Amino acid sequence: MNLPAVDLGIMAEHLTTHEGVINRLKMYNKLVRNHMLKKLLDLHLKTLRNHVKTMLALIEPGQTHQVHLPKLDSFNWDVDFETLEEYEKDIALDTRSTAKLMGSDNFNSALMMKDSNVKNIHIKMAYQNVSMQMMYDHLIMQTQGEFIPRVSNEMQQLTLKHYYHVQNE
Repeated sequence: MNLPAVDLGIMAEHLTTHEGVINRLKMYNKLVRNHMLKKLLDLHLKTLRNHVKTMLALIEPGQTHQVHLPKLDSFNWDVDFETLEEYEKDIALDTRSTAKLMGSDNFNSALMMKDSNVKNIHIKMAYQNVSMQMMYDHLIMQTQGEFIPRVSNEMQQLTLKHYYHVQNE
């Protein structure tokens, strides 16, 4: 299969990004002691390596079969969450941000891609990255690693009243 040039160019850029992120995650994995964060980093690494293998299969010119993205492995949360050290909190926040940015990049790239299989796979990669982001969110939330300001019920109610008419237009 001959890929559209735009698809090949985008995937070449993604592969460069994946190489850097994989190396950063491997470095982080050596530093952390929190076993839940370590498990998340392992899953994130495996997921990104699957993305690399999938993109390489899509690029392979002699490839004759339909390429599929492996599913994201399930993640089992332990009952007890250990406190994150300050540097581990920084790592969790950074890797969550990385997953978010990679998800956004994959989705936006898919919108520009021409080959339907390449496009669909990148949408699935985006979903897997968002799933990783949500797992980091859960860990960060469980270990009080982030402050999230909340609005009052009154402010939510005022907003609801202000926009309620839109559903009937």
